[in-house]
Amino acid sequence: MKLSSVRTLIAAAITAAVLISPARANAQVADTAKARPDTAKPPAAAAPDTTPVRTFGGFVDTYYAWDVNQPHNFDRAYTTQPARHAEFNVNLVYIETKWSGPRYRGRLALQWGTSVQSNYAGEPKLGGVSGPNVSQFIQEATVGYQLAPSVWLDGGIFFSHLGYEGWISRDNLAYSRSLVADFSPYYEAGVKLTWAASPKLTATFALVNGWQDISVYNTPPAGGIRLDYTPTPKLTLTYDNFVGNAAPDSEPARLRIYHDVVAQYNPDDKWQFAAVYSLGTQGRSTLSGGTASWWGMTSFAKYHATSTLALVARVEHYEDPSQVIVVTGLPASFDATGGSFGVDVNFKAPVLWRTEVRGLHSTNAVWPLHEAGTVGRNNMFFVSSLALTF
Repeated sequence: MKLSSVRTLIAAAITAAVLISPARANAQVADTAKARPDTAKPPAAAAPDTTPVRTFGGFVDTYYAWDVNQPHNFDRAYTTQPARHAEFNVNLVYIETKWSGPRYRGRLALQWGTSVQSNYAGEPKLGGVSGPNVSQFIQEATVGYQLAPSVWLDGGIFFSHLGYEGWISRDNLAYSRSLVADFSPYYEAGVKLTWAASPKLTATFALVNGWQDISVYNTPPAGGIRLDYTPTPKLTLTYDNFVGNAAPDSEPARLRIYHDVVAQYNPDDKWQFAAVYSLGTQGRSTLSGGTASWWGMTSFAKYHATSTLALVARVEHYEDPSQVIVVTGLPASFDATGGSFGVDVNFKAPVLWRTEVRGLHSTNAVWPLHEAGTVGRNNMFFVSSLALTF
């Protein structure tokens, strides 16, 4: 073989080795990568946000009411709202702050209005630092702590665990309150335990100063429970009660026991229905010293005609033959039946305009008339309210 041929063969071999070696190296790297286990860790889950949340807001409810009986002192009897006749006034105004954290919550709300003056007029005053002079301006002052994922303990001054209708007109089907609502507590002072037993059942256990009392006039505390059961998204059933002594320490005990049964049914986006039945008894409270009783009922039907217009009707009855709850100041007791019709206009804004006509007829003459000292069996009034939530 010639020397030139040998040189040619050697050059070809070297060239082939250079071209083939990178491919083998790449293949080995690829095979090694496939064989190596994946040790990369998924990104860590974001830590829960524990930043405290604070909010501020308020509510203003203005009104004008006309009572057909035209009471001589312009105070409307047997109601908290609307409390005044023939005047423009503020039914309720409040400002609030709420705060919450991972396991705590609270609300402070200060209030004023004619409903406040009317509702807190019966607050007990025993001693120099009791009574409604200051407490009437506190709508709620609560502090809550989460004892378990489904259990909260709240203490302070808070809305009552009783009944269906609440203190704030915006949140009720009708503007004015039914007799069963006005003659049962709107607020309480004490502690309450709320347990979400299941997605359908919530239980509340309350230990309070008394029957709508911030200041006390007797030693033993009162208590009660509330059970809210929602078997379907359209139906909610509620039972609540109150048990406590209604007599001062200087007198024999008068045990008061009270019950509410409530049914709410919302078949669709247009209709809302609700019915309430209440029954109370109190020992040593009849003229003969026996057990007195009183009862009441109310039913609502509300129709949302459009997104801005709703119509609401109500029928109701209440009677207290021994004047345990409703003291007329007359020999005759309170025994009334009535109804109302209202129109609500929601301006798709924080403004709500509500107008209502309501009439009541009593078996006995108990309604104050225009001439001082005279009473009648019938009462009718008209009220219009303009309210703002902010």
